[in-house]
Amino acid sequence: MSKSPHSFDWGELAFGSKKPLSDLQAVFIAAPRQLSIERFTQLVKTYLPQGNIVLGITKEAYVDGLENQPQFSMLKVETVRPIIDKVAASASKYKIYTLHYFQRETNYILEKVSFSRTVFVNGSWHHSFHLQPLYYTLANRHIPYELVSPFSDEAEAIAYEKSTDKLIPPPKIEPAKSYSNQEMLELANQAARQSYDHTNQTGVALGRKNSDDTYQALLTAYNKVVPYQSFAMHMGSQRERFFSPPNDLNHYDAIHAEVAMLIEAQRQNVNLSGTTVFINVLPCPTCGRMLSATDINEVVYQLDHSSGYTLELFERTGKQVTRRNT
Repeated sequence: MSKSPHSFDWGELAFGSKKPLSDLQAVFIAAPRQLSIERFTQLVKTYLPQGNIVLGITKEAYVDGLENQPQFSMLKVETVRPIIDKVAASASKYKIYTLHYFQRETNYILEKVSFSRTVFVNGSWHHSFHLQPLYYTLANRHIPYELVSPFSDEAEAIAYEKSTDKLIPPPKIEPAKSYSNQEMLELANQAARQSYDHTNQTGVALGRKNSDDTYQALLTAYNKVVPYQSFAMHMGSQRERFFSPPNDLNHYDAIHAEVAMLIEAQRQNVNLSGTTVFINVLPCPTCGRMLSATDINEVVYQLDHSSGYTLELFERTGKQVTRRNT
């Protein structure tokens, strides 16, 4: 790690004095997902006139919990190094410092270091921001914070989706293969990784049972953010803007995976009679009511949702329901 006076490593500070960082009274840009040089320049122009900037650089390549997903790659310092060096060589009395750390250490940093304010870039964490421990640390310490877009403008957000989608392969379905329950659930989990919704990724695989209790895979779907996949990153997640509680049914940025599955089935003229839905999360009440009115015969899921409301609904409407873990 660089020993530059403008670079810190939390591993070296964690059990020592935090004074070198606190004395900067800096704006802390918590380790962000990938940013373009244009967007980082905008952030610098916004916050550098207010004081020093401490830019977090995560030691992981992806958002924790969303590993190996190109849409959740973290910023590499090399991307923005030209701007950092330009500011360092300028006459500005304020500078840009880097702080390297693991994402799990973010809350400890906020607890131990005094920043003038903290900036979080949308899509740089897993699950809703206000349900994380760091949110309560910010509130308890009265640290001003804001959530900002990772994109310079909407055109960049849309272009990002178009370029990144090419790096996210959909699950490969082999028409002649007989899939086990576990393999069908894995298809659903693979489909979920296509979603840009950092608060929750849901995937579904539709299959038709063979005589030997294996399945023919028909199609997959996932909760796709609309009107374009990077929309919630750019505009802010509705769940986070409205401080939505877990299992909230009002604030969504995405088409639910079950809805996307039915749309795709209609497009492909798939007969739903006698089919099985494999999904990584038990459908929410709204989707449960919708699926209960279809000719789908069976639902296989991994995680519970909404206190099991849909489980009871499916049982009452004659659907076979099984919970499985892969």
